[in-house]
Amino acid sequence: MKKLLMLAAFVTLNFAAFAQTVDLRRKIEVTGNAEQEITPDILYVSISLKEYMDGKNKVDITQLERQLQKAVTEAGVPREDFTINNVSSYNQVVQKKKNPDFLASKQYRIKLHDLNSINTILSKVDDKGIQSTGIDSYDYSKIDQLRRELKIKALLAAREKATYMLSAIGEKVGGAIDIQDVDNEPLAQPVYNTLRFKSAVADEAAPQSDIDFKKIKLNYQVRAVFEIVK
Repeated sequence: MKKLLMLAAFVTLNFAAFAQTVDLRRKIEVTGNAEQEITPDILYVSISLKEYMDGKNKVDITQLERQLQKAVTEAGVPREDFTINNVSSYNQVVQKKKNPDFLASKQYRIKLHDLNSINTILSKVDDKGIQSTGIDSYDYSKIDQLRRELKIKALLAAREKATYMLSAIGEKVGGAIDIQDVDNEPLAQPVYNTLRFKSAVADEAAPQSDIDFKKIKLNYQVRAVFEIVK
């Protein structure tokens, strides 16, 4: 008899512990999405300058660099947004000492907010000294604020979905039991239609660059579990 009482007490205690660990609330799990298209307003442009021979005279990289630096300053670009983008300058100095005919080159990186200013800058640099230009990357200045807004919209969309689904069966949405942030941005890379950068064969007059970025689509998803109430 004593054994039976102990077994009954053991079962009761285990059932109580089980009831405490198992969530018996009725729930609904839904996902909410929010997306928005934006146009990048920050562009990182790379420019490579290289020495060249003008007849028997060499146009030095220092001269080309001064031209570029002056052009960047006149375009209103802050000093910190104009940097050297390569780390091989020392090796090039050694090469020049060993070989007087060696043509040194340097790569630069410019952070631009006005995407049309690139041609204005390049028009003030010796065409023959411009080896190449390109786009390194892009950014959006208000991305953090936009990210927060979209995540809030995604959560509200999840609650709205739960609300209309439950209303169809006469139930109501209660408080949130669990919220998971599913981060999956961006969906697409921006594509630029044309970038008419000034080159060695360009006209002396520098036309405005026709930069037309397609928009980036940012998408955020939130997975939420809500309690079902009467």
